[in-house]
Amino acid sequence: MRLSLAVGVVMLLGKATAYYLTGSAAILSDFAESVVHVIAVAFAAFSLRLSTKPAAPTFLYGYERINFFSAGFEGAMIIVAAIYIIVEAARKWLAGLQLEHLGPGTLMVLGAALLNGWLGWYLLRVGKRTHSLILEANGKHVLTDSYTSFGVVVGLGLVILTGWKPFDPILAIAVAINILWSGGRLAWRSAVGLLDYSDPDTGKKIRERLDTICSELGIHYHGVRYRTTGYREIIEVHLLFPHATAVGEAHRLATALEERLPVALGKPAEVITHLESLEDHEHVHTTEHYTGRPE
Repeated sequence: MRLSLAVGVVMLLGKATAYYLTGSAAILSDFAESVVHVIAVAFAAFSLRLSTKPAAPTFLYGYERINFFSAGFEGAMIIVAAIYIIVEAARKWLAGLQLEHLGPGTLMVLGAALLNGWLGWYLLRVGKRTHSLILEANGKHVLTDSYTSFGVVVGLGLVILTGWKPFDPILAIAVAINILWSGGRLAWRSAVGLLDYSDPDTGKKIRERLDTICSELGIHYHGVRYRTTGYREIIEVHLLFPHATAVGEAHRLATALEERLPVALGKPAEVITHLESLEDHEHVHTTEHYTGRPE
């Protein structure tokens, strides 16, 4: 994240210089996206640091879910930048386009695009390896910034080749629409994460691993629930044992499942088990959980 922030500041200064030289609406759009990027990365760096802190008496489950808030903040900032780009490009077009020194400005933006492309790939790779939603969101944002810069280079190249200046604001607006879509997706991912969206693929994988482990341990299960913190899965499952099973033996098997399931999933997970009697669990659930009183 420190690397991302440092590169973001360098890109910001470079694009500001390129805009000062050219007056291009497309470069302005790229510059505005970089302003948002630096602000978002600074907040993401703070969020990443906070998310690694251990649980505290006032936050018993830790701080990991700030992952979603950070991704949502970054998405919202991208949306704001996109709206600003569209408005400013339209204003410049209507006011009359004045473009200068396009060659040097285009080369500066191309350099920024290449550097951001590498950085975005690196952040995504590290984010997926460490299961960090913050790093993944930041990597996607950096890649979006890279695509934006490449689009700007294409637009300015067309202006240089054809002399038709409206290519500049047209490309700026096209870039803004692209990053608007990217920001919307980030904001949506944040929202569903905070609302504990149950991803079907994740649920299928959890149940497949549970089937295998429970079969090997000779136990049954039901009542699976799961949610993600943006870093790890929190999985709840009810385990069914014959009524005559000793509490100690049931606890030993439950502990074995709790330890083996995260390994089988290949990602950080906390497994919470609830022990029930195999013979009467349906009767207990029906009379107490649904009517609210025992029979």
